[in-house]
This record gives sequence, C-alpha cells and structure tokens, in this order.
Amino acid sequence: MEIRGAVTLPAHREDIELETADGIRLVGELAVPLDREPVATLVTLHPLPTAGGFMDSHILRKAAARLPALADLAVLRFNTRGTSSPRGTSGGTFDGGAAERFDVAAAMDFVAARGLPRPWLLGWSFGTELALKYGPDHPIEGAVLLSPPLHRATPAEVAAWHDDPRRLVVLVPEFDDYLRPAEAVERFASVPEATVIDVEGGKHLWVGENQTRRVLTEIVAVVNATALPLPTEWHGSGATAAHG
Repeated sequence: MEIRGAVTLPAHREDIELETADGIRLVGELAVPLDREPVATLVTLHPLPTAGGFMDSHILRKAAARLPALADLAVLRFNTRGTSSPRGTSGGTFDGGAAERFDVAAAMDFVAARGLPRPWLLGWSFGTELALKYGPDHPIEGAVLLSPPLHRATPAEVAAWHDDPRRLVVLVPEFDDYLRPAEAVERFASVPEATVIDVEGGKHLWVGENQTRRVLTEIVAVVNATALPLPTEWHGSGATAAHG
C-alpha cells in the first residue's frame, strides 16, 4: 500500500483527556508504536482554531497516522481550549494564546505522568506561537516550528531561546502567507543557534503529498534521524485508508 493521503498505519491509539491548572478539560489522542517503546515524543500544537485549526489539521493528523509506525515516535494531539474536532470539544474559550499556556502545561504534565520519552514541541502556525512563548518553561528537547507567523510571539520571547540548550528548528515555506524565508532569517537572528529551513515551493498549509512528506521527513530528521528515509510503501498488515 502506498503511504499517502489518509492512510493510517498501525499504532496503539488512545483517547485521552487533559486537565489544566485553571480547571479546563481538553480532549486529545495519544498514538504510540504498536509493539515497541517510543524513542521520542511529539507534543503537537495545532493552527489557529478561529481559522479552522484543530488537532486533526492534516499535518498533525498524518504525523499521528504514520510516525508511530515509521519512526517509533509517540504523537500527542489535543484541542486547545474552546476547540472542536471529531474527537470532541475542549472546555473553555479561545484566549488568543494567553490562557493557552495552561493547555501546553497540561500536555507536558501528561507526558511526564506517562513517562513518555524525549518530548519535543511540534507547532504549526498558531501552535508555533505557543511553542515559542511557553516551550522554555518545560523539560523539552526542543521545538519544531511549521510556518511560524510570529504574530503573537514577541521579539523578546523569540530571543529567549538564545543560549538555550534545546534545539529550535524552523520550517519556513517559500510562499508562506505570513512569514517568508528572508524575513524569517531576520526575525530569528536573535537566536543564532536556530536552524531555519527554507522549504522550496512550500506554502503555509503544506497541501499535497509532496509537502506532507517533506515536512514529516524534516521532523524525523530532527527527532529520530535513524528512521530515515521514511518509506513510501507499507508492506505490513493493519493499515487503513479512510477518507479525510
């Protein structure tokens, strides 16, 4: 079976709930390798919920569908406060990235409680703002940012990553709607340790299988490079190809 689109590879998938320090219940899912321990964990932070972002935004959904099987990764997805998806609706209301600090903290508390290894934040668009703002507060190995708009993360919050031992890897689409590669290099200049990757032909939403594979490959290159190259065919059992 060719691995593309909505193909879902075997993993153990569990519906979970997170409880924030301010009393909000968040819904989510944890996907882990089916028959072995994960080598690292992706804590995913979705795009802007007021613009349609949620835990099933396609790159995050495909990371959960593929990377437990292909790269031995645990993938935690959840809806931030006030966000709905087929999994359900998280409590609370969208707060523009302020109270969402409690959501990030609840996810990291879950990772610690489950003993999940080597956590990385994986933010996309609005999720990159949360990663930049709150990532330094938590015991992570680093953060991977997809299409950062830098609308909410301040220059001081970006610069706070300077001299931080955690890695910061930034994927910037050539044709992004908000922040393109040349400007991204300038905006992240305060963090010379950051790796800024110009993705030729890329767009903010990473539409299409070629862009999906490029993004997932870059993520795995950072988190578990021994799993590369990612296969494009699945020869085992248990894969499904649902629509969506």
